[in-house]
Amino acid sequence: MRVYARYFVNRFLQFLLVVFIGVNLAYLITHATPIDPIEHTVSVATAFGHTAPEAVAAMRESLRELYGLTGTPFEQYVNFWRRVLVADFGPSLSAFPTPVSTLIGRATPWTVGLLGVATVLTWCIGNLLGGLAGYYRRNRLLKAFGIFAMALHPMPYYIAAILLLIVFGFVWPIFPITGGSQMNLAQGWTVDFALSVARHSVLPLLSLVLVGLGGWFVGMRSLVSNIVTEDYVVYAELAGVSRRRILTSYIMRNAVAPQVTGLAISLGHVFSGALITERVFGYPGIGSLLVDGVNAGDYSLVLGVTTVSILGVSIAVFVIDLLYPLIDPRVTVS
Repeated sequence: MRVYARYFVNRFLQFLLVVFIGVNLAYLITHATPIDPIEHTVSVATAFGHTAPEAVAAMRESLRELYGLTGTPFEQYVNFWRRVLVADFGPSLSAFPTPVSTLIGRATPWTVGLLGVATVLTWCIGNLLGGLAGYYRRNRLLKAFGIFAMALHPMPYYIAAILLLIVFGFVWPIFPITGGSQMNLAQGWTVDFALSVARHSVLPLLSLVLVGLGGWFVGMRSLVSNIVTEDYVVYAELAGVSRRRILTSYIMRNAVAPQVTGLAISLGHVFSGALITERVFGYPGIGSLLVDGVNAGDYSLVLGVTTVSILGVSIAVFVIDLLYPLIDPRVTVS
């Protein structure tokens, strides 16, 4: 127990270091943009009529205080971290005066629901069929699926999204092609709203699953193909152990450990959103929010989304680091 506690402390310190470096890089990059958020907001506010110079000066001062841009660069940096620790990224430029944290809070459930389901579903199907294909290497159906998965894998997911949009949105219009739910339907924990969300997520989900299957399939098939030649597997076959038990207990259990790490990293990337897919289908997720923020020069929103994405990936890797010794006993915690 004491050894695992030391292991936990080391991994937690690494997690803090990764988050610190990542958020600092995001801060430096967003503040290096040539767009001045204060002048942008002032120009938008004064575009429809004459405004007294005193009012413009007062507006600039108020906005600098709002965006945490008062004081020296070091004071701004300290103020930024103070806000990050309480999840306060200030108001959004593109949706002023709505706070960035509110916008992210609205968009996150949509992205987590879509990409979380897509990632887990792709991982399960790809690894299951990849493991079977690696063990039953002469099965024609599994070979055909491997060819299909490899043909789709190099395709960019936005191309798959556009093809699905054309086929099932125009040629054979059976699914909604835009939005996260029916427009005139009140959001809430109701059956009608849940069914509407499910129908609107079919095409975005398919675009991500179809393209993502190939990577997990090929990775698992390669791992299993190497493990089936190990001495303990050959010995189990000679000893008369059933093929099902060999596959599940001897092969898949050992092959799945590296794939679990990949799953954790993929789940962490959920918080960055599927940018182009969300834009193609008009899905109200983090990806669409980030693109809107970049187009509007809303560096507060971009910084908020980037920080959440960094935290998501870092937390996912940290959790899997803690679980790895429990999943794979070969991993030491010393």
